[in-house]
Amino acid sequence: MSRLFGTDGIRGVANEDLKPSLAHALGRAVANRLAADGGRILVGQDTRRSGDMLVAALMSGGTSAGADMHALGVCPTPALAYVTAAAGYSAGIMVSASHNPADDNGLKILDADGLKLDDAMEDELETLIFRSDELDSPTNDGIGRVVDARGDLDRYLDHRLAMASRVRSDLHIQLDCANGSASFAAPRILAATGARIEIHFDRPDGSNINLACGATVPETLAAIVAGAGGDVGFSLDGDADRCVAVDERGAVVDGDQLLGIIALDRLRRDALAEKTVVVSILSNGGLARTIEQAGGRVLRTSVGDRYILDSMLLSKAGLGGEKSGHVIVREHTTSGDGIVTALEILDVLARSQRPLSELAAEIPLDPQEQRTIRVRHKEWRADPVLTEAIDAGKAELGSDGRVVVRASGTEPAVRVMVEGRDAARVLRLADELAALAGERLN
Repeated sequence: MSRLFGTDGIRGVANEDLKPSLAHALGRAVANRLAADGGRILVGQDTRRSGDMLVAALMSGGTSAGADMHALGVCPTPALAYVTAAAGYSAGIMVSASHNPADDNGLKILDADGLKLDDAMEDELETLIFRSDELDSPTNDGIGRVVDARGDLDRYLDHRLAMASRVRSDLHIQLDCANGSASFAAPRILAATGARIEIHFDRPDGSNINLACGATVPETLAAIVAGAGGDVGFSLDGDADRCVAVDERGAVVDGDQLLGIIALDRLRRDALAEKTVVVSILSNGGLARTIEQAGGRVLRTSVGDRYILDSMLLSKAGLGGEKSGHVIVREHTTSGDGIVTALEILDVLARSQRPLSELAAEIPLDPQEQRTIRVRHKEWRADPVLTEAIDAGKAELGSDGRVVVRASGTEPAVRVMVEGRDAARVLRLADELAALAGERLN
C-alpha cells in the first residue's frame, strides 16, 4: 500500500481519492495523538467546494475522539499556521490542495507550533488512520464540541497589518488572488502599505480556484500589467503560501529571483542571519552563484517547504524558499506566506527606489526546463533504460548543468528538471527525458 502522506500532507481528487471517511479517520487520529486530554484542534480551509464536506468529516472525527474542533473558516494556510501557534491550539489541520486544480483537495496537519509534521509523526498518524475504529470513543460527556473560531483570524490579520504599516509604498500594484483563500486578506494587508491596489481573481465560487490565474499561471497577471500598467504585480496561489511577481514591464519574476532580491538586500545591510539562504534542489544555479558572489552561503534541500524550514532551523538561516514562490522569512513566519513575500519585495522597492526589473536583473538565471509527466507508477529508479538516459544527460551537461528527476509528492507524476548554460541543449534533453519517462512509466 502506498504512503498516504506526500510532500505536503494528504492529497487527491476530492470524494474520489480523498473521501470524507478518510478525513473522519484523520480527525480521530489527530485528536488521539496530538490533542489528547482536552486539546483543541484548529481547522481552516480554502475556497474549494469540497472543503465544507471534508471539514465536516474532520469535525465529526475529531469530536468523536474527544477533541474540541475549532473552525477558522476560509483562510490562507500561513494564517492557520500562525493562529495555531499564537492561540495555543494543540494542532491545526488545513483543508487545501494549494496550487492544484479545484477538483483536488488536501489535508495538511500542523503541530502546536504551527509547523508541518516530520515523516515519523506522519507515519504514526497513518497507522492510527488505518485503525481509527479501534481508538477510544467517549460517550456524551466526553465528546468534543465544534466551536466557531473565525474571530481568531484577527490575530493573523493584526500581525500582518502591523508588518504592512512599517512598509511605506506609493506604488500601483496589480494583485492576483487566484480566487483563493486570500481574496479578502491580501488586498486589505497590502493596501495598508499605502499602495494603490487593483484586485483580480478575488471572487471564488468553489470551482474557479487557480483556474487560469494565480502563481502557477503568472502569465495571466503579466498580461494584465503589460496592458493596464502597474509598478509591480503579485500573483498568489489558492491558499496564499506562494507568491510570484511581475515587474513593471510585464515580465514574470519567479520565486528564485524574489529570493535573490531579498537575499542581496539583506546581505548589503548585514541583516541576513548566518548569511545563509536555504533553497531546494530545483532552485536555479544562477541564484546560488549570485548569492555566493555577494558573500552569502547557499544550502540545498529536498523539494518541500518543510524540508526548507528544517534546514533553516538547523543552520539558523534567516531566509529560504523555492522557485515555485514559497518563501520563508524566519523573523516573520515559519511557513511560506505569499503576502509576507509581497511585503518584503515592496520594502526593498521602497528603500532602493529602483524598479523591480532592475532588481531582478541582478539575479541572472541559467536556462532551465521543467516537465511534469503523468504516470501510472512513479518508481523511475527501477527502470534501467530511463536511469541510463538520465546518467547520459548528466554526463553531456558536465559541471555546467544538472538533471533532477523526482517523483511528485502531490500528484501521480514524475518531474524532470534540466539546467545548463546552453539553452538549446537544455530544451532538447528535457524533452527527450520527459518523452522517455512517459513511455517507460505508463
